[in-house]
Amino acid sequence: MNIKHDDLSSGDVIALLEEHLRDMHATSPPESVHALDVTALKSPDITFFSAWQGDVVAGCVAIRKLSNTEAELKSMRTVAAFRNKGVATQLLTFVIKFAITNGYRTLSLETGTQDYFKAARQLYAKNGFKDCEPFGNYQLDPNSHFMTKPLVNIDISPSSPPKCFNTG
Repeated sequence: MNIKHDDLSSGDVIALLEEHLRDMHATSPPESVHALDVTALKSPDITFFSAWQGDVVAGCVAIRKLSNTEAELKSMRTVAAFRNKGVATQLLTFVIKFAITNGYRTLSLETGTQDYFKAARQLYAKNGFKDCEPFGNYQLDPNSHFMTKPLVNIDISPSSPPKCFNTG
């Protein structure tokens, strides 16, 4: 699998993000949907990555800079055909290493409380994310589950970029 910085111009990536937004709106009340559309993901404070198996998109993930030391995980999604094949774990590992390499000391996220999001919450917990209070501009919401992971004392070599990173 190849994970690369993405400019959000691929029709396949756009279709994946549109599917993601449809699912979020089908699962949560409108005021509790925090997923971003393509235009919002092009914001200068967001870095977006896509994962590819050959010429087929397998998933995506984004990271939003909240401050010089804090970042937020956004838009993590795996294509249905690639679910339960380790893509989400690879994307999460990649974005954690990217965050560390870029000097962030915490990585936080918001996900849903509904059963639909149970596998995501389990993946995050398995990878060291702990429940937390709302962060950034988020407010308490019964449909939102907040998690954070400290990125200090995690050993990665600063000379090696995140595994699978490809700027091409």
